[in-house]
Amino acid sequence: MELIQQVPELSAYLAADEAIDHEHPLVRETVAELRGDSADAYAYAAAAYAFVRDTIVHSADSGDPRVTWRASDALATRNGICHSKSHALAALLRAAGIPAALCYQGLADDDGEPGPVHGLIAVRLPGRGRWDRQDPRGNKPGVDARFSLDGEQLAWPVHPEAGDVDHPLLYAAPHPAVLRALRSAEDRRQLWRTLPTAL
Repeated sequence: MELIQQVPELSAYLAADEAIDHEHPLVRETVAELRGDSADAYAYAAAAYAFVRDTIVHSADSGDPRVTWRASDALATRNGICHSKSHALAALLRAAGIPAALCYQGLADDDGEPGPVHGLIAVRLPGRGRWDRQDPRGNKPGVDARFSLDGEQLAWPVHPEAGDVDHPLLYAAPHPAVLRALRSAEDRRQLWRTLPTAL
């Protein structure tokens, strides 16, 4: 699948906004901790990915009813669904000068009906000349997502025959329908009912 930038200018994928609030002190502090003394963008991107995947717990796995949508809130509470975890990873990457985009998958539920849109990111590392999708959702039995530049290792493989859809568009900011659902949900239960099932 060819990934398509929603915005032609690469600088849009370094910008801060309400959700990807990479100018927040907690985001900057986390970047400094993850970077350490290394200036290597590849090592930093892999470390940021592992940090978000493994230390910010997916709230559906933990049972946490809280909904986070800002990167800084996901980092502060160590809680969030795929979208807020993606916002957090995008913020950590952008704060380090690495372009990061938001992207989405439409995945069918166990009954074959469209489920809530799944969020992940794409990263553009220096010297590669391409985007690489990464999924920081968090692993559990049956899910083994990993940071990979040699072929995608996402949480959910897409099965078009089952109605799954890979959206090729790379967003510079969260999709408005996703962000609206995250911001307005009182808890995760309500969020599952209001997240879009298509884009």
